[in-house]
Amino acid sequence: MTLNRKFRAAVLAIAPAALLALPVHAETDAASVVKHYADVAHAKYEDSLTTAKALDAAIDAFLKAPTDATLNAARDAWIKARVPYQQTEVYRFGNPIVDDWEGKVNAWPLDEGLIDYVDASYGTESDENSLYVANVIANKTIKIDGKDVDASKLTPEFLSGTLAEAGGIEANVATGYHAIEFLLWGQDLNGTGPGAGDRPATDYDLKNCTHGNCDRRAEYLKSASTLLVSDLQEMTGNWKPDGAATKNVEADPKAGLVAILTGMGSLSYGELAGERMKLGLLLHDPEEEHDCFSDNTYNSHLNDAIGIAAAYTGNYTRVDGTKLSGPSLHDLVAAKDKALDAEVEAKLNKTLDAMNAMAKRGETVEKYDQMIGEGNKDGNAVVQAAIDGLIDQTKSVQRVIAALDLGTVQLEGSDSLDNPNAVFQ
Repeated sequence: MTLNRKFRAAVLAIAPAALLALPVHAETDAASVVKHYADVAHAKYEDSLTTAKALDAAIDAFLKAPTDATLNAARDAWIKARVPYQQTEVYRFGNPIVDDWEGKVNAWPLDEGLIDYVDASYGTESDENSLYVANVIANKTIKIDGKDVDASKLTPEFLSGTLAEAGGIEANVATGYHAIEFLLWGQDLNGTGPGAGDRPATDYDLKNCTHGNCDRRAEYLKSASTLLVSDLQEMTGNWKPDGAATKNVEADPKAGLVAILTGMGSLSYGELAGERMKLGLLLHDPEEEHDCFSDNTYNSHLNDAIGIAAAYTGNYTRVDGTKLSGPSLHDLVAAKDKALDAEVEAKLNKTLDAMNAMAKRGETVEKYDQMIGEGNKDGNAVVQAAIDGLIDQTKSVQRVIAALDLGTVQLEGSDSLDNPNAVFQ
């Protein structure tokens, strides 16, 4: 399946504009910076909601007439929906309301055998997860914690209330972008070779059904899509001017600045550079990629980096092309230490350059799971350059924290960076 290359090119074109032409906004103080940060958060979640609704509509069209064309349209809608959402991830760390909610929409990795059929190479059991191959689409009764559970109706309430993290296992991801991704693409069985998941449209064709249970598979996909929309509606509401997340971050402007910088530093270092990138590079494991079924990982990582930069600059381009700008950390730091502001800008730009190079390679040479493969010297180096940029910019984030007299701020760490030997134990 060839994805929409015009769209992919547009994604790649976003990043350079993220840090160009940074104006200094007059009379900037902590309160105005935090207010604009919340305004941009609301815009990003609203865009995530808009694109999720477009995905939901594309899924409806696909389920009504399951063909290669409608499946490809749903896949393209999923990829478009990832763009604004990944740019919101910088709000997760430092904002408990977001962090407590995030697992419903973006948890990974998932044991996909919980949801649907899997290849024999997946195995038949796991010491950690009794639901490893529960295949709820094929089974109307499953055992959770030793008890029979009615799974005859794959409703949104069942997915979110019963199946998600069933048995207390985080890998039992039943909802969100990645559950939908698996249901649209299927497993990627290519290892570090070329190719993404290749689920046939006939897996949803009630008249010409492949792999059985096409009605239940469709029910699951629609329920997961419905949940994604409702979950994003919830978070969009939380970032309205009177929303809980906005009130929380604006209550204390100094604490609000801490939230912004915690998000930037923790996503840069522990989450993105460490758990999402360095871990996979150390293990050379294609399973350690964020969008593993669709081979869209390089775009997701790029948009995370764009979101980090935007948290500093206050700039955001909405999906309709509207450009937002306002008081930002850039203004505060430039007023206090112009050299430090220039340092941060240079490092954020260097990371974006590395991420764009990785995304370009993903479009023209090989996908992310191939880049991190063992023995792929050039691909490994491209990924490592992006990791290095993320690590280096985190050092400048820490310098900003000190320059603004924000005290001790705890940033997320990662064994992959801090204690790599532990990864192999």
